[in-house]
Amino acid sequence: MKFLLAALNAKYIHSNPGIYSLKAYAEAHGKEPELFDGRFEIEISEYTINNQLEEILKDIYLRKPDVVGFSCYIWNLSSILFLVQDLPKILPDVKIWLGGPEVSYDAAAILEKEPNVFGIMMGEGEETFSKVVRSYIRNTAFDTIDGVAVRGKDNQVVVNPLKTVVDLNTIPFLYENPDLFENRIVYYESSRGCPFSCSYCLSSLDQSVRLRDTQLVLKELDFFLEKQVPQVKFVDRTFNCKREHTKKIWHHIMEHDNGVTNFHFEISADLLNEEELKLIACMRPGLIQLEIGVQSTNPDTIVEIRRKMNLEILKQVVDRIHSFSNTHQHLDLIAGLPYEDYETFRNSFNQVYAMEPDQLQLGFLKVLKGSYLSKKIGEYELEHRQMPPYEVLSTKWLNYGEVLKLKALEEMLEIYGNSGQFTNTVAALCLDFETPFDMFEALAKYYEAKDLLKINHNRMARYEILCDFIGSYFPKKLSIYQDLLVYDLYLRENLKSRPPFALGQAFAKEKVRTFFMEESKTFNYLSVGYQGYEARQLMKMAHIEVFRDGRAVLFDYKNRDPLSYNATVYEIGVWRDE
Repeated sequence: MKFLLAALNAKYIHSNPGIYSLKAYAEAHGKEPELFDGRFEIEISEYTINNQLEEILKDIYLRKPDVVGFSCYIWNLSSILFLVQDLPKILPDVKIWLGGPEVSYDAAAILEKEPNVFGIMMGEGEETFSKVVRSYIRNTAFDTIDGVAVRGKDNQVVVNPLKTVVDLNTIPFLYENPDLFENRIVYYESSRGCPFSCSYCLSSLDQSVRLRDTQLVLKELDFFLEKQVPQVKFVDRTFNCKREHTKKIWHHIMEHDNGVTNFHFEISADLLNEEELKLIACMRPGLIQLEIGVQSTNPDTIVEIRRKMNLEILKQVVDRIHSFSNTHQHLDLIAGLPYEDYETFRNSFNQVYAMEPDQLQLGFLKVLKGSYLSKKIGEYELEHRQMPPYEVLSTKWLNYGEVLKLKALEEMLEIYGNSGQFTNTVAALCLDFETPFDMFEALAKYYEAKDLLKINHNRMARYEILCDFIGSYFPKKLSIYQDLLVYDLYLRENLKSRPPFALGQAFAKEKVRTFFMEESKTFNYLSVGYQGYEARQLMKMAHIEVFRDGRAVLFDYKNRDPLSYNATVYEIGVWRDE
């Protein structure tokens, strides 16, 4: 007998640790010999929401499972329900189970609506799945298992109480076979639950934070370090809520740093103390990256969503970490929260933008089943999409037209802000508008007016569009901005073809050749990574650009900033067109 655990991930680089945890736990704690002698098999299959559904159906059919369990989230539920409707047509005897946060809070309704679904595992699934597997092996009933909603006698739906939470130390390590996760993000869990009670978040339903034993965590992190995994993303909702646990892990990854692996943590910045900040200050650039949820700076909104945050301390901490120049910071905002109108969101955006995060993630409220906020949609006059991901359409404070404006602004933020490709140009542009929000808003309006939003532009086209936008707003400053655009372009790469708005360089050709001839002998500027190369080779490996004010700038591509990946830059003199 085969039980297939299936996941539809958002992208190929993502993995689903949930189904691996179910399999590992059931096999580690199962007492039935069938689990180990091949008579009962638990198999895993991972797909993405970008796969054609017929290809997923084909793959499941060829695996010939007796039971299929789907892991359900807001990003994949719609696709899974289509599969649920078609799967019995090709495998008429297959039993279908669902599990995950998207089906845990309305299990009875889903079973009533989806006759092809046999059962739903609600809440934490490890022990529940293990008991379901045992019932299949023993051929016993499922309707007595806690944490299960299932069709019982006469097809009547039985919903049992949730299972008590699992001891995290009893869950086996999921990554014994690293080949399964090659070229993918590795997700790691050292705790479950969250000490806070934010109304929009399901993690707030479990405020009893449970930790995996710290020594066990350190041993498992050594595995990732030994294998030189590029990135380990901790999925702990508030990683730094237990100070000793945090410090031991950070000390360990510093002491055993392999120079390659990056660790991602979601933290509450205002909880960091001086000792933890000093730890961060000593880390290798790129060793860790921090995701910090701000969500809103509007005091009324913060109170209403039951979020605990000291904004002033958060600002100070973010500024301190920024001064270390070694840690990528990702700050989050959510549009559509209660008491947040267009103007207060503009203020939230500008305050967070002023903190200079490496990325400012502008998300839109998703009304999650089971969340406290979902019970107040009437009071908030909150309209949201009926299909997952249940994203906000309007509220008492924010109408749909304003949501659309923020959607367009968010696209501009991703392209021109979070990409890191326009750093100097955008920084200057923000000073020429009243606020950064106004700049991105104006850029979004320009894209809409030119019907550019629905087109997938290449990188150079985005630079040219930005140049045209600047020309329409600040024609007298256009030449200054053209130099900034060229500067940003060469910061990232040694271009094979020059942009049309760049200053011609024919007048400096001989000076460039002479400079690299001298550099190949002395290496006054170029050193690390360039030794042993001749002048003509150096000219292909580094770049000199002369700008309209005469500044000659050398871009060193062998020695890049470990966080931004920008070239190292030297101003090497003033070269005039004679």
